[in-house]
Amino acid sequence: SPPAATPPGVLSPFDRRLKRKQKNWAAVQAQRAQCEYLREEVGVSRLSRRTFPLALDLGSGRGYIAQHLTKEIVEKLVQVDMAENVFKNAVESEVPTINVVADEEFLPFKEDTFDLVVSSLSLHWVNDLPKAFREIHQVLKPDGVFIGSMFGGDTLYELRCSLQLAELEREGGFSPHVSPFTAVSDLGHLLSRTGFNTLTVDTDEIQVNYPGLFEIMEDLQGNNCSWNRKPLLHRDTMLAAAAIYREMYGNSDGTVPATFQIFYMIGWKFHESQAKPAQRGSATVSLGDLAKIDGLLTREKK
Repeated sequence: SPPAATPPGVLSPFDRRLKRKQKNWAAVQAQRAQCEYLREEVGVSRLSRRTFPLALDLGSGRGYIAQHLTKEIVEKLVQVDMAENVFKNAVESEVPTINVVADEEFLPFKEDTFDLVVSSLSLHWVNDLPKAFREIHQVLKPDGVFIGSMFGGDTLYELRCSLQLAELEREGGFSPHVSPFTAVSDLGHLLSRTGFNTLTVDTDEIQVNYPGLFEIMEDLQGNNCSWNRKPLLHRDTMLAAAAIYREMYGNSDGTVPATFQIFYMIGWKFHESQAKPAQRGSATVSLGDLAKIDGLLTREKK
């Protein structure tokens, strides 16, 4: 079973026990699937044409990735989530799957087990991201690949700004109502330090238009598991935030945008067969010759 909740602190911003309760609650709500459009959108991972005999999906939820997989891509899939209720309404997949209830920070698998590890919009709630990356790297086989996505630091900036301004105006201070996110500059460094190579890290933005702030908050209910979260918002503050949101960011048709920044990452576990960088000092052209590149190419052609 998942470990006890880590006490609050600089290195543990999230209450993981609460997050498990939130996910279990969300999984059994009527029409909950309608609020999971982002996970459906991002669930199509950037998989290559290679076939992976055994894959692991971390934070699988109802199977947002599994539903897009075929046996030509993955022969067998292990789905891991910390909330047991998500598997009660799992979507169908043609790939044989095994469901395991476990925490992303404490994977119950042996070293060198999986050919592929994927994770879609789950790791931003992990307290110790370097440790989670180490666990992923450990359970991957040599030449295995990790493909993941997580929310970035600019996610919901319109909502955060509107709430902060409203609370400052009405209450003289503000508390976080949206979970903190990782910066893209940290990801490449963390993955490299963990041992991944041939890294690719890039970003994308998905903008969703809502009727107003209250509809955004309704979709996001049960998501913030930060230890320093504020449990309730005064109605006057909410009304002020809705007005600020519409005034600062509103669309011409009366709707308001909510921006979600997505970080995508790909990293491989080292294997002897992988291409290696050239030995230091083996270059035949120096950086100082770049200005003469046209002449160098001409001489080569001759």
